[in-house]
Amino acid sequence: MRIAFMGTPDFAVPTLRALHDAGHNIAAVYSQPPRPAGRGKKLRASPVQTLAEELGMEVRTPVSLKGNEAKAGFAALELDVAVVAAYGLILPRAVLDAPKYGCLNVHGSLLPRWRGAAPVQRAILAGDSETGVTIMQMEAGLDTGPMLAKAKTPVAHKTARELTDEIAAIGAELMAQVISDLGSYPGEMQPEEGVTYAHKIDKAEARLDFMANAVQVERQVRAFNPMPGAFFEHDGQRYRIHAAEIADASGEAGTVLDDRLTIACASGAIRPAVIQRAGKPAMELDNFLRGNAIAAGTDLT
Repeated sequence: MRIAFMGTPDFAVPTLRALHDAGHNIAAVYSQPPRPAGRGKKLRASPVQTLAEELGMEVRTPVSLKGNEAKAGFAALELDVAVVAAYGLILPRAVLDAPKYGCLNVHGSLLPRWRGAAPVQRAILAGDSETGVTIMQMEAGLDTGPMLAKAKTPVAHKTARELTDEIAAIGAELMAQVISDLGSYPGEMQPEEGVTYAHKIDKAEARLDFMANAVQVERQVRAFNPMPGAFFEHDGQRYRIHAAEIADASGEAGTVLDDRLTIACASGAIRPAVIQRAGKPAMELDNFLRGNAIAAGTDLT
């Protein structure tokens, strides 16, 4: 198969590698342009671009695909199919229609649940028992196209990072299977029932809401690990909680209940397991408390 691969972040890397290892002819790799990163704000290539260059592939990093030149360049590749995984740019109709078999997407949910930008985080926040990956035929609508294959995985107590990595690996394997025998995967239209939208995460959502119950607060911690990072503020300092457990305690919501930094929620309580003060490294709770104790009775709302 003659393929163009279109992806940008770490999530997309396993799929690119799987297609390469399967021996497909990857005519070009599309990724978003390098962005300023780190303290020096030097331009840094995306994870997909980095791997593609290591493998000796042609890499294209257009700012947009809407221009006539970008569309013509894509059409000139004379592709059998394009594979898309978290690319981050809108594909115009001309791009969607150019490959012989269209464009296939690795989407990190069990469609039609959680269409949109943040399916993993939304699945965790909603308390879903399972999620997974869908290989779908792309069309103009937002994740509305026919489904070719699905695979499930439990959400359990995984963080967004853990779940994303797992779904990325599952999706890579599933996409490789589909591409190897595309004719055996007829598209199935998505049902109208059960549609939900995974709206982009707003950084303000990561502020821990101790007026919610402890179960929901713990979900916030997992859903926003690693980014943007669940947090509370105290004495003008921001504290990120990377991991937490639900504690058998109760009190006024937002109040520190003891010398173990147990924090009351609307019902129940949580206790950080890994915490990070702004400008400092993340620490396990015992190490953190040696020099950063927050007194019982402190209001963190």
